[in-house]
Amino acid sequence: MAWSEKKVPRQTVKRLPDYLTYLKGKADEGVINISAPVVAKGLNLNEVQVRKDLASVSQNGGKPKTGYMLNGLIMDIEKYLGYDNVKDAIVVGVGHLGSALMSFKGFQNHGLNIIAGFDTDNDLIGTEVNGKKIFSNDFMIELCKKLNIHIGIITVPNEYAQEVCDIMVKAGILAVWNFAQVHLKVPGNITVQNENLAASLAILSKSVKIDNIY
Repeated sequence: MAWSEKKVPRQTVKRLPDYLTYLKGKADEGVINISAPVVAKGLNLNEVQVRKDLASVSQNGGKPKTGYMLNGLIMDIEKYLGYDNVKDAIVVGVGHLGSALMSFKGFQNHGLNIIAGFDTDNDLIGTEVNGKKIFSNDFMIELCKKLNIHIGIITVPNEYAQEVCDIMVKAGILAVWNFAQVHLKVPGNITVQNENLAASLAILSKSVKIDNIY
């Protein structure tokens, strides 16, 4: 099994982008080597957890005195996450959110390249967003199979999300980033990442609420 194919806990995978951002910041400062205690302190994490996380994706083991070779560690994390190999993706539902995602240029820094959008609105079909064409949903299966696209982003209203997801599965999509507030039913080989904006807002609202103020 290749190192990049090693099974890694889901919670570790969720922390890896934070490690990467922090480590790249240190590299920009001219840091050559970095220790687990420094990383743990910088990210407010447990040192033992940091060691486990980094060991699960990198063979660049930290040494007692010198720590990790920073550039090698960055490359290992990028390789595991696939950031060293930009992945093509599509957006289905080119409303305000879908358009914003298609216009966001920062995704390529994280290995994602949105190449096209899909919609059922005839006024949108044939137009472009950030130089990326919008096609009819009817063309989704053909285009995804032709271009070997495996990542789909759903930004349609809730009532259409499952239908769109089913089409994505038929098109060969293997990973779905779901912004609709519904639980999608998918085959066992399909990965779904739900982005619950309402839940995130609830957490933010709760964090700033001050009780007993009149």
